[in-house]
Amino acid sequence: MKVLITYPPLNTDKGVPLLSQNRQFQYFKEPTYIYPVVPASAATMLKKSGHEVVWLDGIASGLSYEDFLKKVAEVKPDVLALETKTPVVKRHWQIIDKLKQMAHGSWPMATVLFGDHVTALPEESFLNSSVDYVLTGGDYDFLLLNLCSVLNRRSRLPDRQEPTIDYRLFEPGIWYRDNGQVKNTGLFKLDHDLDFAPVIDRDLTQWKLYAYKNGNFKRTPGAYIMAGRDCWWGKCSFCSWPTLYPEFRARKPINVVDEIEGLINDHGVKEIMDDSGCFPAGNWLNDFCEIMIKRGLGKRINLDCNMRFGALSLKQYKLMKKAGFRLVLFGLESANQVTLDRINKNVKAEVIIDSCKMARQAGLYPHITIMFGYPWETYEDALRTLDLGRWLLKKGFAYTVQATIVIPYPGSRLFDECRDSGLLKSLDWDDYDMKSPVMRTDIDDSKIMSLVKGVYSVAFDPEFIVNRIISIRDISDLSYFFRGIKKVSGHLFDFNKTHN
Repeated sequence: MKVLITYPPLNTDKGVPLLSQNRQFQYFKEPTYIYPVVPASAATMLKKSGHEVVWLDGIASGLSYEDFLKKVAEVKPDVLALETKTPVVKRHWQIIDKLKQMAHGSWPMATVLFGDHVTALPEESFLNSSVDYVLTGGDYDFLLLNLCSVLNRRSRLPDRQEPTIDYRLFEPGIWYRDNGQVKNTGLFKLDHDLDFAPVIDRDLTQWKLYAYKNGNFKRTPGAYIMAGRDCWWGKCSFCSWPTLYPEFRARKPINVVDEIEGLINDHGVKEIMDDSGCFPAGNWLNDFCEIMIKRGLGKRINLDCNMRFGALSLKQYKLMKKAGFRLVLFGLESANQVTLDRINKNVKAEVIIDSCKMARQAGLYPHITIMFGYPWETYEDALRTLDLGRWLLKKGFAYTVQATIVIPYPGSRLFDECRDSGLLKSLDWDDYDMKSPVMRTDIDDSKIMSLVKGVYSVAFDPEFIVNRIISIRDISDLSYFFRGIKKVSGHLFDFNKTHN
């Protein structure tokens, strides 16, 4: 079968949609592209199973919508699959309808949606579009492979209500149409052994599209991997990805190191971002670092990862530094303990500063994420978060920052809480694009937007600038510094509600 995995371009003046494999959707003025690891794994699995696979990221490749339609018509795929997310799902419904009309009478084409939004609300897409299949759960690489195998042998998908389903032939978690009814093969399972997934075919999935325009990378070309799916804590109420991955699984340390070594030797990659929701800790982390050091890879690569405040000791941070780690991303979210407890971060506010200091002492560079617009916070609460974030950045305890508005996506516990409490301003998914708050708060929307921009404006603070200049060691530091200024300027524009 011919399978097209695609990200259609979206005609909008809001900016470039940060869609692929992203937990918090935004439109960016300065383009940022995240390599979608799980869809890339799907493409690789399909190719190894004998299917003809075409990768078409219309966003990262800068295609116009008209050129995208022409490409699809040229490929004439049997199956077209795309990842969706709440703020763009309505647009994707329209695109699917357009593609189905275009293919009708010319060639048979099945359309497939996957992602956190359709996992939370699988039936919705069938009611609002002509989509044929929805894959739920986070292992949609395995599910897409199974679906294509079923279609290839022209088998009928079973309904979950049938007395016996042979799950050796049919994956649970696939939703589909059957004679006007929406059916499914049962609740998705996360019982796949990630160590048996093939090494991703980077050339097939056009990895260079994502290797340069990414603010996390100090050195390029860069690449993305995932040591685990997804976060070993996985209980933060604002995050929708526990919908995809209610259980955490990690590959073996040596398996991950082998992939890193292959990226270095075969593709010349200089920096790697691990996109697991939180990088594995404990003995797993120790074993991983020791293998990296033993092979001498820590001297050949920069590694970046997500980590939780309070999870590691100074000794472990130092071990990570020796193993090649550079950037450690922390979810600060709020400086207020009441908020940290309500969103179930399982961290004490005072630990935030300690973890940043230890990481810096070890020679690592903390990146912090901050959010504004919690319904229960006062303006004074939000100012405390702003002050802490700016202080960490000015003093050099945090190196970079991402500030956003809290958006409660379907599938998150925060969405359920706000919906049940009448705190949602809108259920129009177009409004969930982070251009303005969708939760009712006592803080004026314009003030929330100003708080977000207030975090980024620290880049123009003299103390911040002096500390960054002092930290410059080589030409790559200097280049990263100037790229950062450009990104910050773009972010200040990103959080303007109106655009010229």
